[in-house]
Amino acid sequence: MRTIVWWVRSALYMAWLVVTVVPYAVAAVLLSLVLRGRPLYRFCVGWAWLALWGSRVLCGIRWRVQGLENLPSGPAVVLVKHQSAWETLALPLLLPRALSYVFKRELLMVPFFGWALGRLDMVHIDRKRGAQALARMQERGTQLLQEGYWIVMFPEGTRTPRGEQGQYKQGGSRLSQVTGAPVVPIAVTSARCWPRQAFIKRPGLIEVSIGAPIDPRGMDTAQINARMQGWIEAEMRRLDPEAYAPAAQA
Repeated sequence: MRTIVWWVRSALYMAWLVVTVVPYAVAAVLLSLVLRGRPLYRFCVGWAWLALWGSRVLCGIRWRVQGLENLPSGPAVVLVKHQSAWETLALPLLLPRALSYVFKRELLMVPFFGWALGRLDMVHIDRKRGAQALARMQERGTQLLQEGYWIVMFPEGTRTPRGEQGQYKQGGSRLSQVTGAPVVPIAVTSARCWPRQAFIKRPGLIEVSIGAPIDPRGMDTAQINARMQGWIEAEMRRLDPEAYAPAAQA
């Protein structure tokens, strides 16, 4: 019975996303003809607020944030544990700066959502291009950092199931090392409520923990990456110990 209730609530939430994203995206594309940069970003964040509000009301998903005092006052490369789409929607509301996500260009093809996303100051890359994609990310990321944006990347590259650890790529750490902007590591337990590639959303509490900035000075890319990865994975095990228990891994 409980699963049926969750399925119905999740279906209502999906309908809510579709009903809200279509007019919002159309409005964003039209507004982009006369409005760009942060004003357009702030407009689009309004839809993220609607999406999170819907997840709380319709699915019972709550969240708690700790470590806001760790956020720097200047530029930052924000590297986040990626378990679901929830953190993608939540970060613009939880963090105080305008954000620029690094994402695969295929997302631009998603109807309505991708069309609006393409009008924002983001960094979309073609993963098939390898070194060229990395060079583009560094060039565009450096430019946006200088303009006051925080760069957001998911170092594992894709969503990882609850209790698992993906391969941490070094692109974000490299951008930090090149620009001197500190890395802000963030751990998120979103898979508790919003499992990877699952339709059903479960009620519960998502923990978001923001770590102390990692100063890249005096470190190479691998050292920055290792410190970031070490903190995130240790924090994930602190926040969600049952997911990493031996029994859960069996």
